[in-house]
Amino acid sequence: MKYRSLALLALAGAALPGMEHRGAAQFTAAAEVKPIIADLIVEDAKIYTPQGWASAMAIAKGTIVAIGDAASLSKHRGPSTQAIDLDGKLIIPGLHDMHVHPSGGGMAQFRCMIPQGANAKASLAVIAQCVAKAKPGEWIDGGGYQNDSFGKTPPTMKLLDSVSPDNPVLLRDISGHSAWGNSLAFKAAGIVDKTPDPEGGIIERDHAGKATGILRESAANLVSRNIPGPSPERSVEALGWALNNMLEFGITAFDDAGVARGTAEAYASLADSGKLKQRVRACLWGQDATLITDRMFYARDRFSPSCVKLVLDGVPTDGHTAAMLDAYEPHHAAAASETDREKGLLLIPQDELNKRVTQLDRAGLTVKFHAAGDAAVRAGLDAIEAARKSNGASGAMHNVGHNSFVNLSDIQRGVRIGAAFEFSPYIWYNSPIIADIRKAVGEERMKRWIPIKDALDAGAMVVPGSDWNVVPSVNPFIAIETLVTRQVPGGGGEALGEAERITLPQAIDIFTRQSARQMNFDHATGTLEQGKLADFIVLDRDIFTVPITDVHNTKVLMTFINGEKVYQAAQR
Repeated sequence: MKYRSLALLALAGAALPGMEHRGAAQFTAAAEVKPIIADLIVEDAKIYTPQGWASAMAIAKGTIVAIGDAASLSKHRGPSTQAIDLDGKLIIPGLHDMHVHPSGGGMAQFRCMIPQGANAKASLAVIAQCVAKAKPGEWIDGGGYQNDSFGKTPPTMKLLDSVSPDNPVLLRDISGHSAWGNSLAFKAAGIVDKTPDPEGGIIERDHAGKATGILRESAANLVSRNIPGPSPERSVEALGWALNNMLEFGITAFDDAGVARGTAEAYASLADSGKLKQRVRACLWGQDATLITDRMFYARDRFSPSCVKLVLDGVPTDGHTAAMLDAYEPHHAAAASETDREKGLLLIPQDELNKRVTQLDRAGLTVKFHAAGDAAVRAGLDAIEAARKSNGASGAMHNVGHNSFVNLSDIQRGVRIGAAFEFSPYIWYNSPIIADIRKAVGEERMKRWIPIKDALDAGAMVVPGSDWNVVPSVNPFIAIETLVTRQVPGGGGEALGEAERITLPQAIDIFTRQSARQMNFDHATGTLEQGKLADFIVLDRDIFTVPITDVHNTKVLMTFINGEKVYQAAQR
């Protein structure tokens, strides 16, 4: 009891013997700490902070040591302090992209890519050009074709054979969830008309039972695994190109939403050579258990392999592979198997999904789901809830990705169980893929297409993910503008899901503060405040005062990470 009494006296403010003045001395010492001398002071700027506008910011050792006006920062200036006068330019926190495929974006520079929206004739012309540049027998891979743009001439094996009789070809569609192959590609994979569908995939067949050339979901892997992979050098080159491209758009942190071992090796290589600047959370492909076990071998200061990607369904397009609560619109099936997909496909049985998510959660890993249809979203939330019941609350805010269609009750449940909802820019306004989706689900469901306002109003954790290179550009300012307008960049035309418009401050918030929190890093980034890391971007215009329809034209002049200038636009 003696010790307990002494502790209570101390907590109550009573002085212990020999300690009468120690507390006062400690407070005096703290008050006398000398100001930290800044390495860099950014001044004459318009700085967006949670407390309001500031005009100057002092940075030392990558950290914001003061933020305010020039006069209040003068004590942080020393002989070695550098200064940048920004002539009133706008500074906002570095932006996040919470669902991106940089390796795919980089490798697209070396593949056969069809412009989105190209019709059958234009697509075949592009493929013919790729064939002309290849050696006989050499694989041609790439993508970008869009089934809906082909009109009455759907992509078939025979069409590809007509332009590529001597080269195996496999092309992914605009969503990445279907693939189009020619006869040589199917032959290399050993696929014949009677080959059974693999688990989680479909070999489309016509009404006579013959393979059409279209492969859905995991069926594409039957062919793609036969395509020679890129060399390690090419992988590093492609990833490096993509990361630099993202720096030009002010993206300082992101989730790589599908990391295989070769990509993990490329990140580690770039980090070891000092070329990895962004903060990256890697979502490792869930089917590679060995890579998940080996994950920390690839971990680096700015590369955290702490996330696992699970694909729950496909996409709500012509193939009807997104898992929906209600049936798709009736349509004329181009393939016999399409008639069996009234509500799409759930690719992982619920019992298995619950078990896997519970195990990953227990291991401290964050799970990112691909869930485009409302039934897949519900399955993901069911799995998160199962993990919470088994393991209790955790720091992992599991991320349901895409959310093209979500039941409102599931959004509310997601808030209760600590789930995050990631919505995909570029497809919340009319773009090439929308006509295909509209035809598949009908007008009524399109009214709540990508219900981001519903999620914010419910108090959900909301983050954005471009899904580049599924979309043609990683530019976040296109997304920020169209979140507000729900129209094509520049305005005009139909507002898609008009009731789901949000405000510009809300759009900025999900790209900054909320994303940093979802990465479990909001103690250090996401807002510009004293004590946080100096991740910020300088813009060529004030996006808060220009017309909202001009925001997509925004250019990043400078990108800083940890106070280091990692990108500067060329002088004009």
